[in-house]
Amino acid sequence: MAAFITFQPSDNFNPSTYVGNSSSAEIPVTGVGFQPDLVWAKNRDATYDHFLFDSARGATKYWKTNSSVVAATNAQTLKSFDADGYTMGTDSDVNQSTSDFSAWSWKMGTTSGLTGGTLTPTAYSLNTTAGQSILAYTGLGSAQTIPHGLGAVPHMIMVKCLTGGSSGMVYHARMNNGVTPADYYMKIDGASNQDDAYGSGTWNDTLPTSTVFSVGGNNHTSDTFDYIAYCFTSIPGYSKFSNYMGNGNADGPFIYTGFRPNWLMIKSYTNASRPWYIFDGTNKGKNAATNGNCFLEADGTAVEDCSGDFVDLLSNGFKIRNTTANLNQSTSEFIYAAFAEFPFVASNSTVAVAR
Repeated sequence: MAAFITFQPSDNFNPSTYVGNSSSAEIPVTGVGFQPDLVWAKNRDATYDHFLFDSARGATKYWKTNSSVVAATNAQTLKSFDADGYTMGTDSDVNQSTSDFSAWSWKMGTTSGLTGGTLTPTAYSLNTTAGQSILAYTGLGSAQTIPHGLGAVPHMIMVKCLTGGSSGMVYHARMNNGVTPADYYMKIDGASNQDDAYGSGTWNDTLPTSTVFSVGGNNHTSDTFDYIAYCFTSIPGYSKFSNYMGNGNADGPFIYTGFRPNWLMIKSYTNASRPWYIFDGTNKGKNAATNGNCFLEADGTAVEDCSGDFVDLLSNGFKIRNTTANLNQSTSEFIYAAFAEFPFVASNSTVAVAR
């Protein structure tokens, strides 16, 4: 039996690159293929922060995955979400002279019709076709349920407290190997393992449903502060959120996704010292055997690392090609999030992926 998607992956997610121009002028970045609702940008050549912008809060407003500081506004960062991309301003954080930048764009687009839950988002943008949504909300200081609009159970949720200065929290359905994952969280701004230090305060120890996700009442997800949440569910042929076990061997594990990954984020949830690795299929080749794979660390400011063969991005998944414990520690469990460049099987105008 086959599962079908009715769109090309690039209709809803696309990476892009641009070069800074001495901060002397704005940089319109085109060719994304849609008006993005979420843009995540990083200077690949210098030790600058990761900047995340979304349409629910509006252009010029950002937060950083590598820092627990509060969100901020700068009129010379991302100035606008455009019909075919976005425009970066003159601030050196997003426009340093001659530096290469990576930016990853997701499309949502529906801004009405969200219902359910005990806490109503103040702004949102949904894309049920691609299984992704953005929700802005103000916490109530107590356990609540929040509608996510995906029409399916979320497999990954990232929540950032914008005004309270705390870490961005990640829920992933395969933490703890999928056993009581809602009891745990990981921090996007730190090389920490899965944790339950806040008890039910983060996800209220309650699994998300096809309509809502739960928050406890601590400052990370639902105190009386402003928050932003990004929610995702796996869509065959477009995205996948799952896990694998490392084997400590240069002939590392192969992980089937059903598509060629165009963006891949990996993190050990069983070892506190492992960073969040991001591989971008558009940068310096797609296959470690020929060009090497470069990565950025979502929880750090380090420049892009192209020092070795790390991961093969293949037509139907990815294969670990390195013994580094950050990707392949023996018997350690890793979660990942992947978005597609091409589905594994395509026929004429119909995009299909076997299962």
